[in-house]
Amino acid sequence: MEAAMPQVVRSRIAVLHGAHPATPLPRSFRSLADREAVEVLHRAARVLVASLPVLTDRLVEALYAQEPGYRAAIDSDRAEVWQEVHHSLRHNVGSLIQPREFRDAAHRTSRWIGEIRAEQGVPLDAVLHAFRMGGAMVWQDLVDETARRDPDDVRLLVHVAADVWNFVDEHCGIVADAYRQAERRLSWRRENQQRLMVAALLDGTARIADLCEAAAMLGLPEQGRYAVLAVASAPRGPQQQGPARPPLTLPAALSPGEGPSTAPGAAPLWHTGPDAAFAILRLTGGPGEAGDPGELHAIADALDAPAGTRAGIGSPVDGLAALGDARRLAETALRACPASGGTVLLDEHLPDALVVSSPALGSALADRVLGPLGRLDPSDRDVILETLTAWLDADGSAQRAGARLYCHRNTVLNRLRRFEQLTGRCLTRPRDAVEVSLALAARRLLGT
Repeated sequence: MEAAMPQVVRSRIAVLHGAHPATPLPRSFRSLADREAVEVLHRAARVLVASLPVLTDRLVEALYAQEPGYRAAIDSDRAEVWQEVHHSLRHNVGSLIQPREFRDAAHRTSRWIGEIRAEQGVPLDAVLHAFRMGGAMVWQDLVDETARRDPDDVRLLVHVAADVWNFVDEHCGIVADAYRQAERRLSWRRENQQRLMVAALLDGTARIADLCEAAAMLGLPEQGRYAVLAVASAPRGPQQQGPARPPLTLPAALSPGEGPSTAPGAAPLWHTGPDAAFAILRLTGGPGEAGDPGELHAIADALDAPAGTRAGIGSPVDGLAALGDARRLAETALRACPASGGTVLLDEHLPDALVVSSPALGSALADRVLGPLGRLDPSDRDVILETLTAWLDADGSAQRAGARLYCHRNTVLNRLRRFEQLTGRCLTRPRDAVEVSLALAARRLLGT
């Protein structure tokens, strides 16, 4: 009993009433109850039934004084706890007299108590302690009443003591099982609500009115500073069937955690889509603040994904309401990531982001700028494009580009002049240099 005495008649006592025990007793246990002992038990139990309100008062007071886990519930609604205790006592003390009639009701009551206490967050240890306190109080009242009527009968009552405590343990097991099942349901419900809320925030479909609730549910400040990380596997070949599943084998500091944290840099909250996974990253600083400029670099450096994994980190945003924008920025960074894998910080690859944000325009630019090279033999074309890329990466230094390509600087200059002759572009003219750079990015990222 929570505050309740589970049915205490079993084995030979149950047989006397024509009932079967709910659960077989251990082979090592042998009930000592006989008809005379059962009659003594019934006489004392009838007195308890008649005084259940007084017994309920005493048990509620004892719970408040001795079990801290119940104090908040009693302070919140003493009448509700009193009714629950009384209900449990009535069914379970009734089991002393009519086990067959009260067995199912007593079991239902114990399961109900386990479920509601789990929902209220009362610790399981406190609930089990309450049941044992109820058992001890009822047993003491049975002994006291028997001693008052006829002290010689106490020796007979002792014969049912093992049956009594065996039933107390049985109902503790029922309560614990119901409590754990309810706890699992509640945990699943919370996790599912959290997943749905994270998905809504990242999709940009969360209502403004729900942001306060979302902040409390996820343990995140509504006006915090955030970025989004997008992770996906490299494009799959034609032999690989089914949607690509993004790898999530990230270091512990960035892996999905068991619960949300308000601390910047704590385990992020994840949402997995059909082609990529997205993580909400809590950053330092507040709205409108620059924050730590090296923070996103540190996150990128901490990623430890398998070879071929592509990752993109979007620009920081202010507030949970902007996470939909942050996700789109992260997707853009992911599209700017090379097919071979790697990590792209959007703020450091804005020209590439411009290209992948409008693939049609990027392809048109690549065709306009690089199209004339299509007349060359593929090997010649690739040499010119490789040289052009190396020269741009070397900030226009033919010397450094030559070192990277293992050729003389004059060879680099000759190839660049040939590119200018074929395309009509002048690499010393800033506008042409920008267009060439974007065209090369489009060719690399869009495969044009």
